Amino acid sequence: MVRFSRSSAHRLLYALCSSTITTSPSPTGSLIGGTFHLRHFSAGNVARAKAASINKEPWWMESMEMIRNIGISAHIDSGKTTLTERVLFYTGRIHEIHEVRGKDGVGAKMDSMALEREKGITIQSAATHCTWKDYKINIIDTPGHVDFTIEVERALRVLDGAILVFCSVGGVQSQSITVDRQMRRYEVPRLAFINKLDRMGADPWKVINQARSKLRHHNAAVQVPIGLEDDFKGLVDLVKLKAYYFHGSNGEKIVIEEVPSDMEALVAEKRRELIETVSEVDDILAEAFLSDEAISDADLEGAIRRATIAQKFIPVFMGSAFKNKGVQSLLDGVLSYLPCPIEVSNNALDQSKNEEKIELTGSPDGPLVALAFKLEENKFGQLSYLRIYEGVIRKGDFVTNVNSGKKTKISRLGRMHSNELQDIQEAHAGEIIAVFGVECASGDTFTDGSVKYTMTSMNVPEPVMSLAVQPVSKDSGGQFSKALNRFQREDPTFRVGLDPESGQTIISGMGELHLDIYVERIRREYKVDATVGKPRVNFRETVTQRADFDYLHKKQSGGQGQYGRVIGYIEPLPTESGTKFEFENMLVGQAVPSNFIPAIEKGFKEAANSGALIGHPVENLRVVLTDGAAHAVDSSELAFKMASIYAFRQCYAASRPVILEPVMLVELKVPTEFQGAVAGDLNKRKGLIVGNDQDGDDSVLTAQVPLNNMFGYSTALRSMTQGKGEFTMEYKQHSPVSHDVQTQLINTYKGTQAAE
Repeated sequence: MVRFSRSSAHRLLYALCSSTITTSPSPTGSLIGGTFHLRHFSAGNVARAKAASINKEPWWMESMEMIRNIGISAHIDSGKTTLTERVLFYTGRIHEIHEVRGKDGVGAKMDSMALEREKGITIQSAATHCTWKDYKINIIDTPGHVDFTIEVERALRVLDGAILVFCSVGGVQSQSITVDRQMRRYEVPRLAFINKLDRMGADPWKVINQARSKLRHHNAAVQVPIGLEDDFKGLVDLVKLKAYYFHGSNGEKIVIEEVPSDMEALVAEKRRELIETVSEVDDILAEAFLSDEAISDADLEGAIRRATIAQKFIPVFMGSAFKNKGVQSLLDGVLSYLPCPIEVSNNALDQSKNEEKIELTGSPDGPLVALAFKLEENKFGQLSYLRIYEGVIRKGDFVTNVNSGKKTKISRLGRMHSNELQDIQEAHAGEIIAVFGVECASGDTFTDGSVKYTMTSMNVPEPVMSLAVQPVSKDSGGQFSKALNRFQREDPTFRVGLDPESGQTIISGMGELHLDIYVERIRREYKVDATVGKPRVNFRETVTQRADFDYLHKKQSGGQGQYGRVIGYIEPLPTESGTKFEFENMLVGQAVPSNFIPAIEKGFKEAANSGALIGHPVENLRVVLTDGAAHAVDSSELAFKMASIYAFRQCYAASRPVILEPVMLVELKVPTEFQGAVAGDLNKRKGLIVGNDQDGDDSVLTAQVPLNNMFGYSTALRSMTQGKGEFTMEYKQHSPVSHDVQTQLINTYKGTQAAE
């Protein structure tokens, strides 16, 4: 194999395209990541290249078609990290397999953090890249636990395709629903992989039906398992109609045989079901199917690819990552059915043209546009993960952060392999890379300075729980602050604030586990022991009816005084509005000069930060200014700001305010014999049971429970179910508390205020 720099390879390709010399058949060629494989360049390809030059097909097209950017997401313990470990092994990125809870003390490659290896869970999404059949695959392995949902959000924001993993026994679980919702939000085409077919009780057809009913998936199996549970031997491919067996100590030897005779009827039925399901969403296949034409492998494969990329169909693969079966077929499916970067449309907002939507071509020829989607502090310094949407980035280039306007030189560029870095000189559109020493926040856009494009931001959920933390030793305050600043930059769902009353540092996050992990990381990575206060729930307040205000703020203290009058009303926003605070200026005439309006809005916003009931922020609030009065000399921005704050306090009680509390969607799986005790306990916790399904010998309960009543629930559930029950919990919404709870919360708040 001859290695050229990419530019030399392009020149060679151009020369071959424009040359009039006749060529005899020679090895074929492809251009991947700056390496030109001459063995791949045949007379047929030269002809195609010549045709491309005549049709002006750009030089980068073939290179882009050989890239896949995928994420692996699922419910907790469905086998995502185990699956990624096998993918890395079969693609030659690692040379031996280690298990997630490694008895050998090594642990899975993608769980690089000591905490991840100890707990056997993924905490941070980890990126890697590998090569399969000359295709470059960038993979992000994401956490399954709902507390780390931002890791899934930001991975899906930048990926072109995804693998949704299901457990063949657990089926569609609560976090599967959340992850699927996130994939829909970012319009990510996906494959489904039913894992753990070797486990007792494995039933892939049940899982497919659950995905259809619970997730509304338009799906069908593209494989049929040969045997199940202890008898699971291999898979039949419904597209190619061949049986695949996985031999060798790590399943690396694939033996392809004809379909077993005792399975022919089942395979014919499932293939027909696959063709019917795909033809419902693909016109070309529908035409062939309705006219009873023979449907070839290539026709079916092409139809599945078109329907998957259009997000109208989800092909279902099967296997057992732990038992090394079916992973190579899944990799083939990634190449066959998931899109390359130029088959996905990405839009940017042009800041120089009032945020006009611009469709990016995805070509390396255009101006550089890259999104920083994840930050990480590691042994190399601050690392920023970038997804390049257009253009080329080279070591030594200057890039501009559009959000902050800062210009920075790229001193080091690399590709990540979990926590290892491989240095590279350049990368082009479609790739996921890491850069060093670039100051930015998660979600910032970088360009080469020729355009002012920003990518749309990702969805960041609001934190639902808070803890008070403080370092045990006064000397470690500097390290403590450093840790909190770093974690805030890395994780948008982790917030740090000061309690104005007690002066304590308050950390907020997505749940108990989320905050526990950060406290543990402060101890391990910064050697700072911290004491933790009782968890606090992030309550909110809101108004339930319209209340009018008319307030005059007048102060004379010698010299220029203060004068500002505001008249209007506050009212609740409609529940579907999506915004938390709205200010509307309905003033007619110049009763209040327009330059004071921003100060009035600012005053109301500031007042809404602390409601009068329990001092928590007021949400779903609309403030309407209808009239006012100003003084030629004494009116100022400060006067109107103060008038607004006092006006809000004056009318707040008349708006019948209520306290809102975070309500969690809790899914429990308990043996049926304990169902009564668990349901009774949920009622005690003021939970509302909204679903009850049977799954074999287990009952699956879905309930909405106030977060305030869920502290220490894992211990309670274990004791109620002899350790056999499990539950997952995710934020659902903020809902009004009951009257008695509101009274209790107000009295507690007044008591603490009086004590101070």
